[in-house]
Amino acid sequence: MKYAEKLPVHIHYETYGDELGVPLLLVMGLGMPLKAWPQLFIQLLVRQGFRVIIFDNRDSGKSTQINHEVRPIDVVEAIFKALTRQKIASPYTLEDMADDALSVLDVLGIARAHVLGISMGGMIGQVLATRHPQRIASLTSIMSASGNPRTGVGKLRALKGLLTKPENACEVDSLRVYLKKMFRLIGSEEMGYSDEQIQEIAGYMVENYYQPQATSRQLLAILASGDRSSQLKNVQVPTLVIHGQDDPLLPLEAGKEVADLIPGARLMVMPKMGHDLPTSLIEVFVKEVSSHCRNNRY
Repeated sequence: MKYAEKLPVHIHYETYGDELGVPLLLVMGLGMPLKAWPQLFIQLLVRQGFRVIIFDNRDSGKSTQINHEVRPIDVVEAIFKALTRQKIASPYTLEDMADDALSVLDVLGIARAHVLGISMGGMIGQVLATRHPQRIASLTSIMSASGNPRTGVGKLRALKGLLTKPENACEVDSLRVYLKKMFRLIGSEEMGYSDEQIQEIAGYMVENYYQPQATSRQLLAILASGDRSSQLKNVQVPTLVIHGQDDPLLPLEAGKEVADLIPGARLMVMPKMGHDLPTSLIEVFVKEVSSHCRNNRY
């Protein structure tokens, strides 16, 4: 088992492809472990010559859980504070999670890599681009947002689905039912995950003692990190922004704003795409990401 250590946090990671391939770090979204990356997406990227690196964010999968809160997390209260731009207390921030990502590159001896993040992972990628541009060859931000509460609030049913907890987080079938329902609420009409993939994700999460509070802590990190709009205006890292036209969780306006803020960023709007990676679009993603990275060699 492979870990990057940035004490007291241990980050579990996996690599695919030739060690001499072009390094591409994939950063997962809220509450999801590395198993949520579609294998087709990874394998097609490997065929394009990338050394693909995936990892469990803190508070997911096999990485360290930061479970030391003294009182239950009130997510609704935190969202209200974010909307009214009040200070939010959190065990950690997106900046800490970005440092976790760098620790994976460090342990692999990679000085500079292309970074692709989805949803919260896109936000972590944005933080990397603002704080550590010398380590980032290019950024691909997919279905993500700037942290601006005016553009980053989705439909009520999608938010409700995200905040709902499984009946039994310790039981695979219960978590499978929960994940399938959530993916249907936030995803595309054509779901990106098969029943077998959902079963695998659920099994991995239960095997590694998944706790809903961990997802809440990651959401607090997003909210506590605040609005990155002013920082994004100074990003010099070549950036591709991909966003679904029908995203119910982070509206298209959120993706458009990221692209508008980052100088020279290119925006791709994907028709009929929700908050997921639909199987039918994976080849398109791989083609666009590969071209973006080749045009911005490190």
